[in-house]
Amino acid sequence: MAQSRPVLVVVDVQKGFEEPVWGIRNNPRAEEQMLRLIQAWRIKEYPIIHVQHASQNPDSPLHPAQPGFPFKDKFGPIEDEYLVRKHVNSCFIGTELDTYLKANGYHTLVIIGLTTNHCVSTTVRMAGNLGYLVYAVHDATACFETVSYDGTHYDADTVHHLALASLHGEFAQVVSTQEVLDVVDALEKNSAIR
Repeated sequence: MAQSRPVLVVVDVQKGFEEPVWGIRNNPRAEEQMLRLIQAWRIKEYPIIHVQHASQNPDSPLHPAQPGFPFKDKFGPIEDEYLVRKHVNSCFIGTELDTYLKANGYHTLVIIGLTTNHCVSTTVRMAGNLGYLVYAVHDATACFETVSYDGTHYDADTVHHLALASLHGEFAQVVSTQEVLDVVDALEKNSAIR
């Protein structure tokens, strides 16, 4: 039974994303929603995987030598929670994540974190392609404004919604924090977690 529990994958919730270099961000309550999910997983003793981006660019706020590399306050693994360090957008490339999930019989992933259109999206896509049942939590992720190849500026909310729209129904189901909590509670009550 323990091996069939849904896994919460918390992607790159690091201090470096507070740097102004990224621009304007959407979803200011994303961390609050992430912490609700982390707390629920800990209470139920469900598996949590924390992912930390270790940029290989020494100028990146997420480089291990930079003050932005550590997790934000209240984030990061405790006790026996699993830690994955990555160097690229996908949590699966160059890491043991897929091997670890398969070795433990984990099939269902709930993915949250930063940023929606980069590491979250890349990880969700690859997880879907690898055959996992994936849920991306729209209010427990966030991203930044961006300028396109042609100079067009897109605000963070637009980037966020389009990234999620590209995932929904093909690589994952996009859901809210409350929907996840409601389903997990119902599954536990029915002893039917799969």
